[in-house]
Amino acid sequence: MQETQTKPSYGLLIILMTGAFVALLSNTLLNIALPSIMKDFDVSAATVQWLSTGYMLVNGIMVPTTAFLIKKYTARRLFLIAIALFSIGTLIGGFAPVFPVLLTARMIQASGAAIMMPLLMNVMFTTFPPEKRGTAMGMFGLVMIFAPAIGPTLSGWIIQHYEWPTLFFFIAPISILVFILAFFKLHDTKEKVTATLDFLSLVFSTLGFGGILYGFSSAGNNGWDDSFVIISLAIGVISLICFIYRQFKLSEPMLDLRVYKYPMFALSSLISFTLNMAMFSAMLLMPIYLQNIRGISPLDSGLLMLPGAIVMGIMSPITGRLFDKFGAKILAIVGLTITVVTTYFFSQLTATTEYSHLVLLYTVRMFGISMVMMPVMTNGLNQLPAKFTPHGTAMNSTLQQVSGAVGGSLLVTIMSNRSVTHGKELLDVAISKLSAPPTNEVLAQMKQQIMAQATIEGINDAFLVSAGVAIIAVILAFFIKRTSSIEKVEKVPAKEPKKNEPVGQI
Repeated sequence: MQETQTKPSYGLLIILMTGAFVALLSNTLLNIALPSIMKDFDVSAATVQWLSTGYMLVNGIMVPTTAFLIKKYTARRLFLIAIALFSIGTLIGGFAPVFPVLLTARMIQASGAAIMMPLLMNVMFTTFPPEKRGTAMGMFGLVMIFAPAIGPTLSGWIIQHYEWPTLFFFIAPISILVFILAFFKLHDTKEKVTATLDFLSLVFSTLGFGGILYGFSSAGNNGWDDSFVIISLAIGVISLICFIYRQFKLSEPMLDLRVYKYPMFALSSLISFTLNMAMFSAMLLMPIYLQNIRGISPLDSGLLMLPGAIVMGIMSPITGRLFDKFGAKILAIVGLTITVVTTYFFSQLTATTEYSHLVLLYTVRMFGISMVMMPVMTNGLNQLPAKFTPHGTAMNSTLQQVSGAVGGSLLVTIMSNRSVTHGKELLDVAISKLSAPPTNEVLAQMKQQIMAQATIEGINDAFLVSAGVAIIAVILAFFIKRTSSIEKVEKVPAKEPKKNEPVGQI
């Protein structure tokens, strides 16, 4: 495979990353607006949650097909289609008259966003030489982590001053501008290839990843014993097994799972999976603690996370340069250790924990996470031969969705179950201190007073489990070895290019 020798065009990469930025921003931008949407459309919390769950579902279903799409089509065509879909969905969302239209708009947004992330990562790896990929991925990390992190703060400010459709109208002009710039500025040098999409693989992938994501996403609200959750997970697991089996049988698989023959890529996937699970603890549990227990406003809840987002934004390019110099191992061990320690301190929350203490703790935690994500992912992808890069990037994006759903639902379930257990224990202790059995009215008042403390204890238990998950990632980090695709890329004469060479040169 011939490596790209041309100098990377940073201007064009900025266009691509701006598109990815608005796509990722939209993922978290709507979360704080959900109560307002519930009120406007008169829908339940379980229904409105589909604006987030549905977005994640479409991402999880679409991403496995991106390896085929990247191989089949040029980066220019794919990116224009992706940003067009995202822009159309954004405009429809802003004008949505009823909830089903808004949900459809989110699904259209997600179909575009799902293509953009693996495409951008593939462009990074086919444009930058191996010795500069850490810096490039640091820039990518700036987008990947900073955009979702500032979403709650920006959304809280907008909702406090304007109606929720403003969230869509804020994003739409940016995405349309990116489309226009990409249309005139983005060019490809990709050779035409022939590739076909296996229909059965598409069906198994959709049912597999979709079923697992739906099952885990629903478990947090409906419980693990819910029949739909069990059926969804069963269909997902069986379909995923069929999907994996079929990929190994096909000469041109839709998602080539042979990427896991490369040990550092397999290890990076495992570390990223566990870290994503741990990272979701603060993203999900902190808003519950701040708004439901402490009564802090959505804007102030978002502002609490802003310093952490800024730190991650500053650190991403720095971490990329450190990766180029020192490799992923030392960065991962230090960053994960910081993550474990700060997550443990989050398991010690009380009803009077100071706001400034929470800001500091969250910021330090995000500093630790910023040292891990991109270096570990880049180190894993560096070991892959160039022809596997589209499959590796698609697999990483898929695992992010799956680990987010698994981690989120697991931690919410732990919080809910442990809150009930702590509530019963605290109530029994309170009743035992009374001189006489309480009346129904007194009992109701006691339960109400105890509920907040029980929820805090449940949140603490979930953070403790999250710290345990992060410890697993620390142990795995000690097995990281520095990789270089310079030694791994298959050498093919330039005049005889392979038909399945990756795309994305710009």
